[in-house]
Amino acid sequence: MAQLGAGPRIAVVQFPGVNCEYETARALQATGLHAEIIRWNAPPATGDFDGFVLPGGFSYQDRVRAGAISAREPILELLTGAAESGAPILGICNGAQVLVEAGLVPGSPPGDVRMALAANRMPARSGYYTRWVYLRVTSVACAFTEGLDAGTLLPMPVAHGEGRFTTADPVLRDEFRKGERVAFQYATPRGDDADGFPTNPNESIEDAAGVVGGGGNVLALMPHPERACWLWQLPLNLPGPWGDERRRWARGDAATSLLMGAAGPGREIFSSLARYLGVSPS
Repeated sequence: MAQLGAGPRIAVVQFPGVNCEYETARALQATGLHAEIIRWNAPPATGDFDGFVLPGGFSYQDRVRAGAISAREPILELLTGAAESGAPILGICNGAQVLVEAGLVPGSPPGDVRMALAANRMPARSGYYTRWVYLRVTSVACAFTEGLDAGTLLPMPVAHGEGRFTTADPVLRDEFRKGERVAFQYATPRGDDADGFPTNPNESIEDAAGVVGGGGNVLALMPHPERACWLWQLPLNLPGPWGDERRRWARGDAATSLLMGAAGPGREIFSSLARYLGVSPS
């Protein structure tokens, strides 16, 4: 069991096969939160934690469907209860797939599976795909956009084979169309609507990159904010203002020392969680 940081306690749930738990814990720690990595088969007592994060990876080797086996583990009963009580829960990539498979997103009612994260749709290829994309914050209220203005642009990487938010439920499709469920949309580096692949890397409906559940306290997010938590993680050829900032730091005389501590765009997701829990991010 690894413990990092102080402040409100956040459990990072380690399923077999995930591989992003430690960098996710460090990202939480960077905002003044206390991160504790817990194993899926050693669930804590109800109320031990103020929030939960399901990190990325390949739980149970993505057998059956990505996230399908993890979603049936007993710890999901605890997470369902926590979601109903208002605790913030973030699923990143594989964690997002677990939340969708468990019916926590959209979560109305909890446990009712009304949508899927289906295989990517990409011209002339299929399967696993990774690239840097831009996300645009919408006006949907969410624990993970606390303090962020609608229209804010955040670049971060995607890395998945089954990341296409989709649903056959006409009511839910209408909610997506009206913008009632999507907290983050894929967009161009200028903030315009995504213009298909590769700006929208999987052809999610309504360019959905992050979908909320519950009362806005649960988020299924396909891109990886923990991989863009520090400025040095951004590629030098990234377009847009964040790329300009990365290149400016790289040209500086003290580039190495400054880059090590400079916050990247992914930090905003974790800082929003900190603000939601009453912490001023460090």
